[in-house]
Amino acid sequence: MTPAVAAPRALVLSGAGRYADPWHPFAETSAGLAELLREARFGVATADDVDAALAELAAPNGPSTLDLPDLLVVNVGLPRDGRPSPGTPEASAGLRRWLAGGRPMLVSHASSTSFLDAPEWADALGGRWIRGTSMHPDYGPASIRLRTETGGLVEGIRDFELMDERYSYLQTAPAINVHATHTHDGLEHPVMWSLDRGPGRTFYDALGHDAASYQSPEHREVLLRAIAWLTA
Repeated sequence: MTPAVAAPRALVLSGAGRYADPWHPFAETSAGLAELLREARFGVATADDVDAALAELAAPNGPSTLDLPDLLVVNVGLPRDGRPSPGTPEASAGLRRWLAGGRPMLVSHASSTSFLDAPEWADALGGRWIRGTSMHPDYGPASIRLRTETGGLVEGIRDFELMDERYSYLQTAPAINVHATHTHDGLEHPVMWSLDRGPGRTFYDALGHDAASYQSPEHREVLLRAIAWLTA
């Protein structure tokens, strides 16, 4: 008899406590991401204590490499309590271990504002929100254009509309592969990109302000393909 193959595992860091904010329903969006991961046949654990979950990833007291999740999903906000982000040396060490090990990350929406005290974060993400420069128009209908020439993550998927925030004027790195954009003030702004970190892969989705975002079939399909790409 062929032994059963264990399902891949994802850890979702969900904005709660100091990583929550008044504007984003992180519990709802983390549930939406967890639903997509289960559709992709992942086992899912959701952590509401972000710093503690990151600290558990840190060596030498954290899990062995074999025990680490297969995918880290980051869906958090920017702490506004004046403490560092990540909030402890152990949490910073866990994030560094994940990135240094070349392990994959799916990063959502407001997470580009967070982890300001981890210089590795912006490099691993391929960009970030810059206070005083980045912005978004009011929440509402968003027209998303897919760059189908960028490969299999979006090939064959049509441009789409959904209710969401449209992040604009993000700082981005030259190495990212932009798969989707929106237009604001006559300029195209990236809202989905991939980054081959070599080793390791990142997919950033600037959409996902609330649960309605995950009702879009096209948005869901891009994310399902991204999950497969990240863990290939």
